[in-house]
Amino acid sequence: MGLRFIFMLTRNDRTVDDAAHHLRVALDAGVRHVGFKDVGLPVEALKMLNTAIKIGRATSYLEVVSLDRESELRSARAAVEIGVDCLLGGTHVDDVLPVLAGTDILYFPFAGSISGHPSQLEGGIEDITRSAVALAARDGVHGLDLLAYRSQEDVPTLMAEVCAAVDKPVIMAGSIDNAARIGLVFDAGAAGFTIGTAALDLTYSAGEDVAAQLAAIMRDVAAINRHISPHRKHAVGAALKALPPWVSQRFGTVGGLRVEAMTFEGPSVWHFHTREDELFYVLSGSLLMRYRDREERLEAGDLIVVPRGVEHCPEAVGGPCQVMLIRPPGVDEPGPAPADDAVATAIEDVTGHAQGDTSTLV
Repeated sequence: MGLRFIFMLTRNDRTVDDAAHHLRVALDAGVRHVGFKDVGLPVEALKMLNTAIKIGRATSYLEVVSLDRESELRSARAAVEIGVDCLLGGTHVDDVLPVLAGTDILYFPFAGSISGHPSQLEGGIEDITRSAVALAARDGVHGLDLLAYRSQEDVPTLMAEVCAAVDKPVIMAGSIDNAARIGLVFDAGAAGFTIGTAALDLTYSAGEDVAAQLAAIMRDVAAINRHISPHRKHAVGAALKALPPWVSQRFGTVGGLRVEAMTFEGPSVWHFHTREDELFYVLSGSLLMRYRDREERLEAGDLIVVPRGVEHCPEAVGGPCQVMLIRPPGVDEPGPAPADDAVATAIEDVTGHAQGDTSTLV
């Protein structure tokens, strides 16, 4: 799945007033994980935000920043009422777990000791890691929320220690504002991270609006996850023009199958493939696919699958025919049928030799 980017509709730990507008921008950009805080907007507005996130086929997150027990319980009950997918943050685990019991909400409480607003992570690496291990061992806790960049400790070491110590996903939250920090989050083994203020304040990249910020973040995450395609488009027609008939041009593989094309000219020979299927897609011209029981004529835009073991004989009719082929490695066209005059000459040679040779076998 790779490192997960969660766009928070928040600034300085508060859900922003224009969250709905930014949500539309995020969904249009293809952001698949969107969150908000339990402060800044009333519950009814958060409920509508959550509905919009779900309609946009994204996963929703509510992050608790309230520190006192009663406020956190209200936030947990609100998470249930709103129907979010994940509840992030909070420190009163024993009180929150009964509220979430029986729901499908995934729970990621804060590891370590939290203070202040915006929230700060207190304590040393050993203490924070010990807290993380204890929380991850609890039933009903699905992962951890770590405010790594809100700590005064060595952040890369802190993140790596916590991720190595627990067997549940860790999400890094707070003050992640550049690609270098995202890279360190990935190197530590985290499952995901949140960005809110840096995108809304246009400080993540040089882009002039939130859409540009999100595009830059998602580009960087894709690169870190190695989800950048190395492939460019191919001019199939031009490639085939440079090749003689019956010579294939390979363009890549899909699921282990070769994607290639060639120009058919005239008939091939009758043949079959013992273990492999083939797909023929006509790009231009006309192709006649002969089977033992029938013939199928394909025009540009038509395709046909030839099953393994089935004898067939493809033939370009009315001129050259450009065909895209999808098939396993090791499968090749046998090439054109021998010319009639070559066959006739060979038969004449055999006949003449037989008539002129009067010897007998003993």
